[in-house]
Amino acid sequence: MTALSEWQNFYVIVGSSAGALIGLQFVVMALVASLPRPPTAAAAGSAFATPTVVHFATALLLSAVLCDPWHDIATPAGLWGLVGVSGLAYSAIVARRMQVQTAYQPVFEDWLFHSLLPFAAYATLAVAAYAARSHLRVALCGVGAAALLLLFIGIHNAWDAVTYHIYVVKPKQQETEQRPSDQVIENS
Repeated sequence: MTALSEWQNFYVIVGSSAGALIGLQFVVMALVASLPRPPTAAAAGSAFATPTVVHFATALLLSAVLCDPWHDIATPAGLWGLVGVSGLAYSAIVARRMQVQTAYQPVFEDWLFHSLLPFAAYATLAVAAYAARSHLRVALCGVGAAALLLLFIGIHNAWDAVTYHIYVVKPKQQETEQRPSDQVIENS
């Protein structure tokens, strides 16, 4: 199908990027694993860290689906529609997790990049699946936009998490480690 083959290079780039970024996310998580975590950290991880990997994995999955040599549009459209509907449900779950976790108070930027933009990307996939039979080129642009948006969301969220750990968590850890020695000197 020529309409899909025209997108081949785009999805090779997006898929490769998503795969590499998933690997880097695992490396970062291994590096910050030694930092102290409050008891509420698991809930925050479900709200902020896990969705980043899910968005990267979705971009990778979409890239794989759309690089496959399909003979008609029905099957790939059905698959990206299923991904879109599943992503909408997952976005609602993430929004709820963000609300109930107590480790961190989300600000507007967090709601935008962890809830609103992913919801928009997954909604675009669902709508594109519906439109694929009658408006294939527009639908393919929608899928491409959604995949790229999920990739950019993942990049933003991964960067945000790393900077949070460097500028907030690490200094708190260093401050805690220095306090006992300061108290010993004061008591001497």
